[in-house]
Amino acid sequence: MTLGLINANPVVHAKKERIARTDYPHADHAVDPLDIYDFVRDIRDPEHPYSLEQLSVLSEESITVDDKLGLILITFTPTVQHCSMATVIGLCLRVKLKHYFPPHYKVDIKVSPGSHADEESVNKQLNDKERVAAALENPNLRQLVDECLYSNEL
Repeated sequence: MTLGLINANPVVHAKKERIARTDYPHADHAVDPLDIYDFVRDIRDPEHPYSLEQLSVLSEESITVDDKLGLILITFTPTVQHCSMATVIGLCLRVKLKHYFPPHYKVDIKVSPGSHADEESVNKQLNDKERVAAALENPNLRQLVDECLYSNEL
């Protein structure tokens, strides 16, 4: 592992078995939180070679969908309260979901209440379109996001 990790010894949990599904959220039916969870659970943590699921950063219960309002809310829990990678995790979730769901869905991404020392600031950054766009224009940050999304090491 790399020196200087924010959480050098994270608790790693077993992956849950996937449920075989034949339909997709692109169809004309309601989006299910499990659809979303299955799609994002394998995103690699920016600091460790484990998935967000394995580190319990995400869970099925942390995703809610309101089809009537077209709202998807994802809350995630960083492994430590002072996690400097929380915004990167949120960017990974946003980028992964960007083209997956119809554009009429509004996706809100937040850290779980009380789970981060800078909760308000992180939530503001993750849900401000201009800040997200600016962050993704940074080549180093974009590379880190892509590594987390497309890592085959899990």
